[in-house]
Amino acid sequence: MVAEIKSLNEECGIFGVWGHSEAARLNYFGLHSLQHRGQEGAGIVANNHGRLKGHRDLGLLSEVFKDEREIERLTGDAAIGHVRYSTAGSNSILNIQPFLFKFHDEELALAHNGNLINATTLRKGLEKEGAIFHSNSDTEILMHLIRRSKQSTLMERIKESLNAIKGAFAYLILTPDAMIGALDPNGFRPLSIGQLENGAYVLASETCALDVVGATFVRSVQPGEIVIVNDDGYQIEKYTEDTMLQICSMEYIYFARPDSNIAGVNVHTARKNMGRRLAQEAPIEADMVIGVPNSSLSAASGYAEESGIPYEMGLVKNQYVARTFIQPTQELREQGVRMKLSAVSGVVAGKKVIMVDDSIVRGTTSKRIVQLLKDAGAAEVHVRISSPPLKYPCFYGIDIQNQKELIAAEQTVEEIRETIGADSLSFLSVDGTVESIGLQFDAPYNGLCMAYFTGDYPTPLYDYEKDYRNTLEKINERAPLTT
Repeated sequence: MVAEIKSLNEECGIFGVWGHSEAARLNYFGLHSLQHRGQEGAGIVANNHGRLKGHRDLGLLSEVFKDEREIERLTGDAAIGHVRYSTAGSNSILNIQPFLFKFHDEELALAHNGNLINATTLRKGLEKEGAIFHSNSDTEILMHLIRRSKQSTLMERIKESLNAIKGAFAYLILTPDAMIGALDPNGFRPLSIGQLENGAYVLASETCALDVVGATFVRSVQPGEIVIVNDDGYQIEKYTEDTMLQICSMEYIYFARPDSNIAGVNVHTARKNMGRRLAQEAPIEADMVIGVPNSSLSAASGYAEESGIPYEMGLVKNQYVARTFIQPTQELREQGVRMKLSAVSGVVAGKKVIMVDDSIVRGTTSKRIVQLLKDAGAAEVHVRISSPPLKYPCFYGIDIQNQKELIAAEQTVEEIRETIGADSLSFLSVDGTVESIGLQFDAPYNGLCMAYFTGDYPTPLYDYEKDYRNTLEKINERAPLTT
């Protein structure tokens, strides 16, 4: 899995379609383009004349639907789907989405991208009231809240429930009559609306999924909005006015595909700008610039262009390695990295190399890649990171919820350089990152969440507040990081 190379994972991706005769098949194609957002499990629920039917399982999308009959039996003109990487909840089939609920008076399917930061408190309260949970995913909480709401209509129940949950969320809900999307008040996760030539509507985590199915981009769902899609088209409603845009900066830095646009900014362009700015902030004499495949290639090309140093393909990624390679010994783990990445000795041997990567999380991967390059004969390896040091945990849906997982929270830049074996190491500044992405919103950091780098969280942390305070104390005990 790419995650074992990068040591950083997004939680999941969602895709939905309303008004297409082959909705489930179209959903498959859309989810396939979002596979980078989650590789642990996948599922699709289709609406066939008011009856919901689904299929879900562990594994890649192609593994879950390896039997063509699984797609064929999901007939209907509407469907929602999900690809999962677990942060809240274990990697179990019970946690694979979309969740399908069949009550005596209604049927609902639910898919979620993000992480709730008051899930523990809500779950305890619901269980005290008699709620029975079938999974340990925080996604199921929303459905319990919807069912327990005393509001008169489903939309009113959904709105009330959305105001009770806190954190990062992009939801898709499928009912016999509509497909409903909802975004949290900060818009941490992207959610876009598209339209097909036949008039059908599509909702997707990234615009690259719209392109794959041939849908035209209509608009982004904004913080605090609900989009309701049915046979009459789509309409937008607000469930709260207390909003402040804070898009997860890691979407631009690492998670999203380079052909996606988020808030009107192309991801490849943003990454290339980061590389250009990095070359300005941290120049070094060298023979070549190389990028770590795949998410760092855009930044590497920007660094090369700005510095005037040739861009070369010094690292090659094997695209056909098995999804997981977890072995019990250090020797076999090292072999796993070599299976996924190879250094091109004919390119790097005897050369001073600038290795551009998008982030350093634990440091183990960077150390192995630097060693790969030196084993291939590189005379010097200068590491340049196109984002600031990751010092603080994320509580909004990225699997870095523990400060101990972050090398930059434990070591200075010079100590990190020594750990990974690089000849020099520099990170992009916070201002450089924000300005390179180039959002123009009247919000902190121009509408970006930079909490992982600054510790400036845009919301109260609720259930995670104690963990954060302990982390902050430990970080403040050390000298401030410099780049």
